[in-house]
Amino acid sequence: MVLAELEELPPEERVLSSAFGGFRLSSDVMPKGFAKKFQQARNKNTRTRTPEVKKEVFLSKKAILEVKELRLERLKTTILNGVSWRVERGQHWVIVGPNGCGKTSLLRSLTGYLSASSGEIYLLGQRYGETDWRDLRTQIGIVTSALQPSIPPAEKALETVVSGKFAQLDLWAKPSRADWALARRWLKHVKLSHLEERAWIYLSQGERQRVLIARALMTKPRLLILDEPCAGLDPVAREQFLQFLEELARHPRSPALVLVTHHVEEIVPAFTHTLLLRAGEVVQAGPRSAVLTSANLSRTFGEEVKLGRVGSRLTLGVRLRTR
Repeated sequence: MVLAELEELPPEERVLSSAFGGFRLSSDVMPKGFAKKFQQARNKNTRTRTPEVKKEVFLSKKAILEVKELRLERLKTTILNGVSWRVERGQHWVIVGPNGCGKTSLLRSLTGYLSASSGEIYLLGQRYGETDWRDLRTQIGIVTSALQPSIPPAEKALETVVSGKFAQLDLWAKPSRADWALARRWLKHVKLSHLEERAWIYLSQGERQRVLIARALMTKPRLLILDEPCAGLDPVAREQFLQFLEELARHPRSPALVLVTHHVEEIVPAFTHTLLLRAGEVVQAGPRSAVLTSANLSRTFGEEVKLGRVGSRLTLGVRLRTR
């Protein structure tokens, strides 16, 4: 058992930390040979506990993700209440809602870092709680600012990308030649081949987001979640990133995308569906053209708003009520 292996170490040498990207061990305090021992124990534990998820089962399922009546409570506070949502193949979704509406909690539930109080989550036909999460999570990629503080400043872009193969931050595994080749292909896919040797600290915010997307694609996920990827980008960098996002969504081998944002201006035409959240509940969900209306967005944000359009992009005007 993995935990048993860890418990053999003195407390100061147990450095197992969880993040969206998986488990990380610090090589500074890790005993010699322990990384290999840990990986072998982890693989053995996976084999003995739960059979490997069979990918051919996934292909027969139309729904990539299905959430049924999800409820999340903490300290007598209801965070999510009866959330139902279904993502099918060929769809790209946007989740829109104000601060505190439950977007982050929903993502953490989907990625296995928050246990729901009730309800069901199915990923590629496999139900959470009945299938080993370590198998399922390779089918979900996530790009979030929560990862960035855990990436070593001197780590090269190519190293950050290849770390996604092992669900590690601060890479300590030894990638194969094939792993490095795959990482280079994904860097090329996000148009950053020329920066593979650049250290993380010297990448711009937009470049970092693309590197994290390439990292998330290393396991060839069926679902890729982008958690407010434009945060911190200047107007020009934001438009460049959104243009890239449009191209990614339209690529024939693109995974289903889920974009989380406060801003309708960031919804590029390739996104087909929208989920609106307010106070932990679904306001509306469905095809983008039917859901993204002034009336629905006014209900979502709790103020009168007017949805507009400039070319193929959306705008939103706000009319605050006099207090």
